[in-house]
Order: sequence, then structure tokens, then C-alpha cells
Amino acid sequence: MSRKQQLLKRHRRNKRITLLIALIVLIALGVLVAWWLPLMLAVLGWVAHEAWFADHLFYSPKDDYQYSFPPFTPQPKVHLNGEQLRLDEGVMLVDEATLILAVKVKSSWLGRFFDPRVELLGGTNPDAQTFERGVNGLRYLNLSGQAQALSQGQLRLRGRFCRVSGEPVLWALEQPDYRRQRVMVIAPHADDAELAAYGLYSQADEAWIVTLTAGEIEAEHYQQMGMNKVEAARLKGRLRAWDSLAVPRWAGVPQEHCVQLGYFCLQLAAMQAAPNQAVGSREADLNDTRLFRQLNPFTLPGDADGAPTWNNLLADLREVLLRARPDVIVLPHPTLDPHPDHVCAQQAVLQALQSLDWQPTLLGYANHLHDNDRWPMGNTGQGIALPPAFDAAVPMQPLCLSLSIELQRDKAMALGMMHDLQPPAPFKRRLRRVIQRVLAGRAASVYGENEFFRKAVRRQELFWLLKHGEPGDQRGES
Repeated sequence: MSRKQQLLKRHRRNKRITLLIALIVLIALGVLVAWWLPLMLAVLGWVAHEAWFADHLFYSPKDDYQYSFPPFTPQPKVHLNGEQLRLDEGVMLVDEATLILAVKVKSSWLGRFFDPRVELLGGTNPDAQTFERGVNGLRYLNLSGQAQALSQGQLRLRGRFCRVSGEPVLWALEQPDYRRQRVMVIAPHADDAELAAYGLYSQADEAWIVTLTAGEIEAEHYQQMGMNKVEAARLKGRLRAWDSLAVPRWAGVPQEHCVQLGYFCLQLAAMQAAPNQAVGSREADLNDTRLFRQLNPFTLPGDADGAPTWNNLLADLREVLLRARPDVIVLPHPTLDPHPDHVCAQQAVLQALQSLDWQPTLLGYANHLHDNDRWPMGNTGQGIALPPAFDAAVPMQPLCLSLSIELQRDKAMALGMMHDLQPPAPFKRRLRRVIQRVLAGRAASVYGENEFFRKAVRRQELFWLLKHGEPGDQRGES
């Protein structure tokens, strides 16, 4: 059982206990006071739950985030005078550096009902970064893109439903311009590449998109069209396979650089456990991947038999890596992103790289989190503060790419083309959002109803340096 599954299990157990206690109290009130009182309190309690307690937050908002960054990372001296953040005299910042500021954020009493945020004001790129309701601990603001305002002494930090305090600490993490390199994005499912790295791959001098699974399961939307479960799963898989090949063309990625491997959703872990054993689809009644990979631009080793095995997956990945010879591979982060297919995708790439004569730079991304299903918190178009992290034993190196408003819109349109993000949300979720909009002040994304429009269409894309590249002696051009 993954850590996220354990956290969910504990959360649901605690929720059941709380509901049982509430039920006992309501029955007692109905007997001792009035029969209608429990009904009224139950409705009010449910509304309060949906407005303020429905988030999956598996830690206390009073916990300090704990990060450590690589040794010798520059730490320009800064001071917070009221709202104004000032650098020491003579300190210079690189415009493209990733700037991370550690500050203490404490929620006001209103910040228990409305999402607290820190507004970055005074420069040409005003921003706001949002934190947990009731926050009271160390947090890490992302000041990337604010170097000019900070250098000129114009940057101000204003708390909304919270207060910023303490002695701030700034890190300036310099990075190469990965857009000028050959980039390969590994997507466990169609849309993962767009969610995590559309801004990067759309601007890269050369980009490849490699999608591992067809994402065919959970096809209830298509069953409503009159199809049975198998038919719906196969149609969904074909559509998402098409999405994985077609949508990158919106960003200018050539057709011959888009590859769909066609393995089955949530089956990568079972494949990895028995590398020679074929593991079929859970819902599509298929033991052959070729239905979902017939539009690929070239033949892969797994096309010989279509067997959904781990060894075939590794052979396919090696073939694509040798064809592309990427300088940079963007793939799921090994610890931040807990989705089982994402974990296996990262491990498959590492295994496939072992026999190659060069080693690309590896950048990690997180489209899902263990501890906070709402991260990145806040609204579409806002900045991305660092996610919750509570183990400073292993240094982490964030890398940030700023996205213009035009690029954010293009990214939103790319996500809108993805069939999996198009179906309407269930009624309960839509009702919850209405309640949260009215009582908690949360805004819907202007780009679409799916939660990923809010999460992914931001002024930044956040990556993590996992490994520096090592060029080989036989490195050549494709």
C-alpha cells in the first residue's frame, strides 16, 4: 500500500469516527430538545464540511515545511521592513534564477474560512501565492520572475487573511536554459506532459513526448452513451492515445516526435513485479497493446507481439531514447508524486537508461501529491509556492520556468483538447464548488471545469533537478 493510500485510509477512518460521534450527539439532541433540531444541524454541518473541511490535507497547517537546498546555493541577504522586502546593498540577482524565500506565515481568524495568500506587489509582475487555511508555520514563496522588482527595492509582501513575519531567507538557484536543449517529456498518461511541462516543451528547440499508457480505465462517461464497459474502455483508450499524439502538435512538436506506448492504466506495477508476464487491461478486455499504438510514427520492439510486459516496455523506451538522444528528460518525481503509474514510469526510465552510453539531465515533476490534493493552492494564473515537504535530510533543487499570459492560454487550450478533462464533474463536486465559492471565496478557473485547469495553468512551471547529465564518448546527433 502506497503512502498516499495509507493516508487516505487513516483519513477515512477518522472521518467515520467523527460522523459516528456526531450522529450520537444529534440523536441525543432530537430526544432531549426537539425532533427538528438534528435535521437542521445535520444540514448545516454538511454545508460547513463541504465549505471548509472537504480538502484532503494530511498534515497540520501549523506544521513547518522543511526543505534543504544543495550545498553552496547562493543566499543573498534580504530583510523584511514592514511589507517591503529589501536586498542588502550591492547584491545582484540573475533574472532567470529560481528565487525561493522562506518566511513565517500565520493565518488570521478569517484565514480559517478563506484561503490565506501572500501577495507580491510593487513590480511589473504582481502575483499571489496561496497556503492552507489556518496556516501557522514556515512556508516557501516562489519569487522567480521578481528579480528586477526585488533588486530595485520595489517588492512588497502583503498578507491577505494572514501575516508574514520572521527573518526571511532567500535562495537563488541558477539554472541552464533547458529550452535550448533537446527535451523529452515522459508522460505516464495522456495530459501529464501538458500538465507538467507544456511551457517547457512548447519552447524547446527540440521536443519529444513519450506517453506510456493509454489511460483506458474509468470510462463511465462513455458508458452513458450506451456502450458496455469494455467498449467504453477501448474507446476512451483510443481517444486518449490520439490526444497524446495530436495535442503536442498544437505546441509545434513534430508528429514523428510523439510516441504512444499503449500499455494499460494502473498495470505498470504488476508488470514490474513480473517482467516477463503479460498484464492485460483491467477494463478493456485486452492483452495486446497494439490497438493503442497503431498511429505511432515508427515501429517499436513491443510491436512484434504486442505483449504488455515490463521487458517490452523497457525495450520500447530504449528504442525511443536511442532515436531521440535527449539532453533532458522530464519525468515524474520519485518521492513527491505518489501515483503508482508515475512511480513506475520514473523507475522504467531509470532502468532503460542504465545500458546507454550517455546520461541526460533528469528533471522531476509532480502532478499529484501525497499530503495535499489541492496543491498548488490558489487560483488559475497565480504563482506556485513550494509544496509541503517535511524531511530536510535530502537536499532538493527546484527549478522554475515562467510562463507568459499568452503561453498560459495556449497551455489551457492544450488541456481543453484532452478528452479526459472534458466531461462534467459529478453533481456532488459541482455543488461543493458552489458552496465553496459562496462561503469560502474560492474562484473557478476561467478555462474549464476540471480541477487541473486551476492547478496547472499557472504563471510558472516547477521542476526539480534529479540528476545532472553526463555526455558519452559516442554521443551523436539524430
